[in-house]
Amino acid sequence: MQSKPKVRFRGSEAANGLLMISPTAIYAILLLAAPLGMILVYSFMTDGYLQIIPHFQLCNYFGECHSMKEVNGVLTESQTYKGVWSDPLALTLMWRSLMISMLVTAVTVLLAFPVAYYVSFYVSPSRKSLWLFLITIPFWTSYLIRVFLWKVILGTGGPINFGLLELGLIQEPITWLLYNVNSVVITLAHAYAPFAILPIFVSLEKIDRSFLEAGRDLGESPFMTFWRVTLPLAMPGVISSVLIVFIPTIGDYVTPSLVGGPEGKMVANLVELNYKKLDNYPLGSALAVSSMALVMAVSLIFLFLNRRFLRGNKR
Repeated sequence: MQSKPKVRFRGSEAANGLLMISPTAIYAILLLAAPLGMILVYSFMTDGYLQIIPHFQLCNYFGECHSMKEVNGVLTESQTYKGVWSDPLALTLMWRSLMISMLVTAVTVLLAFPVAYYVSFYVSPSRKSLWLFLITIPFWTSYLIRVFLWKVILGTGGPINFGLLELGLIQEPITWLLYNVNSVVITLAHAYAPFAILPIFVSLEKIDRSFLEAGRDLGESPFMTFWRVTLPLAMPGVISSVLIVFIPTIGDYVTPSLVGGPEGKMVANLVELNYKKLDNYPLGSALAVSSMALVMAVSLIFLFLNRRFLRGNKR
């Protein structure tokens, strides 16, 4: 009597579906979940000289830790360092990373929405594919090359300073365009613009145009029709764009390294420093875990506020 349900499950669509996705699921677990699990475990270990000592401790997050060094077979304390949430430098970089990422997300999504709206509502159906093709042109080049190009564009000898000098608007090259937060925001906003445009465009394309006509027939102004009809219906695409831009930008370290300068460094640069130069894997892992927790918390708050906004519009 107990074998029949098993036989039924083995031949069911659910079993076939699980069998089909199992290779991909195992592959994802091995390449994604396993490294994240190792980083989480490392964050509670003790730093040693060119090794990780399997001694559990919480000071990598709070308090003061001691690196261990083996001398004549005996582990001794070699140097001290502060945990993530006790280190002013780490807190400063995490706060700066959060602000930069939120600013990049706001700028990118606010600039992407009009582009997606124009392509969806004003471009003829026969030309929409061409516009989408043009939007994806930045993907043709390497991300690293695009960052280097912005470094040239924003530099003292770049086209912006050259044009302003030729027009007589400035007497000497502007230096605040590069190696600060401004250059990081500009570069990241350009790099992630296509990622923000495409999800919004897909959501706008799914909107039934009769809803907009009904709003106008009921006497709503174009702005109120947009606010109460178009924007709520397009919100899934906006949410996708926000998360797609916000999550990776807070962990970006290439752009701050190349165009950020000392003022534009982010938490990912500190993680890289601990892993590569200081050889402090536990502290670097604790920084990475703390950054992931921060991203998760902000994302959940955003989703909660968005749900409140949608409920308010339904009322």
